[in-house]
Amino acid sequence: MQLSSMAGYQATHFLWEADEGVATITLNRPERKNPLTFDSYAELRDLFRALVYADDIHAVVIRGAGGNFCSGGDVHEIIGPLTKMSMKELLAFTRMTGDLVKAMRACPQPIVSAVEGVCAGAGAIVAMSSDLRYAAPDAKVAFLFNRVGLAGCDMGACALLPRIIGQGRASELLYFGRAMKAEEGERWGFFNAVSDDPAADALKAARRITEGPTFANGITKTQLHQEWNMSVDQAIEAEAQAQAICMQGKDFERAYNAFVNKQTPVFEGD
Repeated sequence: MQLSSMAGYQATHFLWEADEGVATITLNRPERKNPLTFDSYAELRDLFRALVYADDIHAVVIRGAGGNFCSGGDVHEIIGPLTKMSMKELLAFTRMTGDLVKAMRACPQPIVSAVEGVCAGAGAIVAMSSDLRYAAPDAKVAFLFNRVGLAGCDMGACALLPRIIGQGRASELLYFGRAMKAEEGERWGFFNAVSDDPAADALKAARRITEGPTFANGITKTQLHQEWNMSVDQAIEAEAQAQAICMQGKDFERAYNAFVNKQTPVFEGD
């Protein structure tokens, strides 16, 4: 099959930019701290599904406008209507939001979040589902489902969060719904770094990814995700097969030739 290009993509419910293999998604409702709606959930899900087939995007940055990342589901446009839905309608919604996380984890492009200010509820889930996370000193991440009368097991939080920060720390955040500050998040391994310009850090990381062997980076992301459900023996075999595939690629040959000639390899993602 033919891979597709995202060059003509026009976002409706957030901002989208693409430059030299790096796409930037900006959640753009700053007056409300960038909450998600039914439509923005669905568009983000569909976008990450489409990225599986994109050959011109090699890394994705997610950020929020106006000094905040994302305040979660919009209180008036999502939370209110949910209180009036039937069980069938509610399950369709929770499956749809979970599909966003599945799509983020399934797309081969590493996803880098730049977190400032409020990062709560579904916003915390989007950050959690990213591959790398950079924070501003004022960032506060809150899995606040408990505080609104819901379980902490939302959109995969009980599966993903303990793998990032550990079972005990994840339990604390999910039972109490309290905010995790930036310094604490870095110390616990949730954030890769804290700085005054997380957007610049995220873009730098994304650029570095695109300069590497992008096909192989996609394989790495796939293995990092899939090996959670494998035994050690299964994981070693899966990695043997994955690495053999990468060894057939041109980038492997380019790296060898560059080494022989004492040069820096220039990867092309094939």
